[in-house]
Amino acid sequence: MPRIIIYALLILTLLAILPPVIAANARSKPNPNRPINIIQDMDMQAKFLPQSENDLFADKRSQRPQIVGTVARGETYLDTHFVDGVVDGQWATTTPKQLPMNMELLLRGQDRFNIYCTPCHGYSGGGNGTVNQRAMELVANADGPVNGTVWVAAKSLHDATVTIQPIGQLFNSVTYGVRNMAGYGSQVPPADRWAIVAYVRALQRSQNATLEEVPADKRGGL
Repeated sequence: MPRIIIYALLILTLLAILPPVIAANARSKPNPNRPINIIQDMDMQAKFLPQSENDLFADKRSQRPQIVGTVARGETYLDTHFVDGVVDGQWATTTPKQLPMNMELLLRGQDRFNIYCTPCHGYSGGGNGTVNQRAMELVANADGPVNGTVWVAAKSLHDATVTIQPIGQLFNSVTYGVRNMAGYGSQVPPADRWAIVAYVRALQRSQNATLEEVPADKRGGL
C-alpha cells in the first residue's frame, strides 16, 4: 500500500478520535463558563430575570404581586378538614362531608391500603408486613446496625396508642408521616388518604368490637 494512503488513514483516524477525546475532557472538568448550546431550545429564551425591569408596567417590576381579591381555583387548601384532618383547631372525628363513610369508601381504602400500607403494617394492620418481617430478621441475625442503619418495627394499628387517635390524626400521619414513617401526601391524593384511614378504622373495629356492637339480627346463634 502506498505510504500516502497509510499517512492519510492515520490522519483520518486521529481526526476521528479527537472530538470524543475533547468531549470527554470537557465533561470531566468543571467549567465556570456557560455551556455552548448548538440547539438553543428554551435555554436562551426571552424572559425576565429576577429583579429585572419590565416596561409594560408603571412600576417597572417584572415580578408581579398577587392581585387583591383573587383566590386560587381547584386547589385552594381552604378546607382544613379535607386537607389536614383538622376542624376548628382540633383533630377531626369524622370523614369530610364530601366523603361520607360508606362501603364504597371502605373498599377504596382497602385497595389503597393493600398497595401502600401492607408491606410494613400487614394486611391485618398488625405490623407484620413482609418488609417489616424481613427487616426484623436481618436485625436479629446481625451484630449491631445493618449497613450502618437500624430498623424500627412497624407499629401495630391495633395498638392502644393508635386506636385512641381521632380519624383526623390518622389522616395527618398518613399525609406527613410519623416517627420513622415517611408521609404519603405526595403519592396518594387526599380522597384516597381518607379512604385509607376509614379502612384502618374498620380494621381496628374488626379486632376490638364487642358482641353488643353487632346488630341483633347479625349475631346468629351467638
